[in-house]
Amino acid sequence: MEFERVKHKVIDSHLHIEAWENKDGVSFIDGFDEYIENMGLHAVNIASLPSGKERNVSNNIMIAFYKLAHKNAFAHGGLIYNEYPAPDKMPEGMDFVTQYKELMEIGFDGMKMLEGKPSLHKLVGKDLSCDLFDPFFAELEKDGTHLIFHVNDPEEFWSPALATKEMIERGWSYADGTYASNEEVYRQINRVLEKHPNLCVNFAHFFFYSYHPEILDELFSKYPNMGVDITPGGEMYTAFDNNREYYKEFFTKYSKRIQLGTDTTFPYPTHDFCWLMDRVYRYLATDDEFQGFADRVNKGMKLPNETIEDIVYKNFERTVGKKPREINKTALKAYIEKYRCLMSEEENERVDALCKRYL
Repeated sequence: MEFERVKHKVIDSHLHIEAWENKDGVSFIDGFDEYIENMGLHAVNIASLPSGKERNVSNNIMIAFYKLAHKNAFAHGGLIYNEYPAPDKMPEGMDFVTQYKELMEIGFDGMKMLEGKPSLHKLVGKDLSCDLFDPFFAELEKDGTHLIFHVNDPEEFWSPALATKEMIERGWSYADGTYASNEEVYRQINRVLEKHPNLCVNFAHFFFYSYHPEILDELFSKYPNMGVDITPGGEMYTAFDNNREYYKEFFTKYSKRIQLGTDTTFPYPTHDFCWLMDRVYRYLATDDEFQGFADRVNKGMKLPNETIEDIVYKNFERTVGKKPREINKTALKAYIEKYRCLMSEEENERVDALCKRYL
């Protein structure tokens, strides 16, 4: 069998939605339910991606409905913009602190930012440490609210010599001089952390420091509530494989700073969800050899059980909560009415259908 149900209590801390249904007409609600059942997961966390020219506020709304449909689902909401590049000041009632409070009132469990990914960083057009974001970070820090933050991408994405056809087609080549450099984006985030040292933040994809773990060493010593997740990135698992003994010690030493996630996105087939979870989980929990990431054969690290438990569920529960927050239906209805104008006619019809079913 290509993959089996997990043998630990596991929370997939990093999932996304990008479509209402897949090519077979299966809804996002049924698709996530099938994944949870097939892999025997304890819970999932769906992180919203509402910002960008191809996305909008409907992503937050869809995820709220999944929380209503599945009582063991967590959700991280995202910020929305009225225009790109972002204005120096958002319209009244749409500032980021107001948006954050609206999502918390609805019952979201944390926040997600993709604004550090070079393509969205370019589109938004703002320094991440500027006054537009600063009150939002301050509010999260004050409340202890968990933030999943995607910052940068693999270093090779800035190299003209390493730009493949796939990278270019997917918008993952940043070598044309129109994007902020890898170093500049990190400088902006370092300023955010210096201003908000107690921010409860997990940087996705190992903060893209798998080849520079000494930098994480330094950051962990400075910022008590900072962590990373091990959502693939094939380059990350290549770095782990190339330095196995070091990383076995690293995972054990920093077991309370690392979370498991897959970054799988509906409407990918359920098989893809399961394949990714199987590989990430087996890499931590077994010494199996298997066809894994970046077209390589990976060998699991078989970490100590306490370390595995920290990474696969305990750290998420410590930073987010043992149970998902309940959805406030009145607040969700108000949110839908406020932001209807930002959705298409078809999206409004789909939202109305969910309202009739769940509200």
